[in-house]
Amino acid sequence: MVGAAYASVPLYKLFCQMTGFDGTVRKADLAPTKVLDRKVKIRFDANIRNLPWDFSTEQVSQDIRIGDTGLAFFKVTNRSDQAMTGRAIYNVVPEQAGPYFQKLECFCFSNQTIQPGQTIEFPVVYFVDPQYVDDPETKGKGEITLSYTFFPAVEDDAGKKLVASTTPRIVQPLGGAPSRGL
Repeated sequence: MVGAAYASVPLYKLFCQMTGFDGTVRKADLAPTKVLDRKVKIRFDANIRNLPWDFSTEQVSQDIRIGDTGLAFFKVTNRSDQAMTGRAIYNVVPEQAGPYFQKLECFCFSNQTIQPGQTIEFPVVYFVDPQYVDDPETKGKGEITLSYTFFPAVEDDAGKKLVASTTPRIVQPLGGAPSRGL
């Protein structure tokens, strides 16, 4: 029973990511080959829970054609005096859009470690699957909100914080040096 209880959370998360259940965004390997003339407005939302970070969107919304790849940027600043690791949890509204809103690249796929005073810009590469227009549950829904909330990263079994597996673009390193790309 104890093992089943521990396994239920990761299994539920995997189920939601694979099916888009409960508005959970899916991870995609390839963008669709079909792009429709119909557009959808994507709104972006950024939140923080229990971290001394500033987290914001670089854009409020984007209008993209369904099936086309979109690119959005989010900015995070660690206001503390120590390196901290966080994890972004994501969701979409309306929930019916979950199976169709897919991401090719996202900072939310792994934990992110940010140094004291460091500001980092994270890209998100996404698309809305063309099947979105055929679903009776999404007909007439011309707006989708992608929402992120950063939480402190969980500790592993050894009691050490997990470190980010990707290198984001540094926008303003501590001390105000000029930006540098990936």
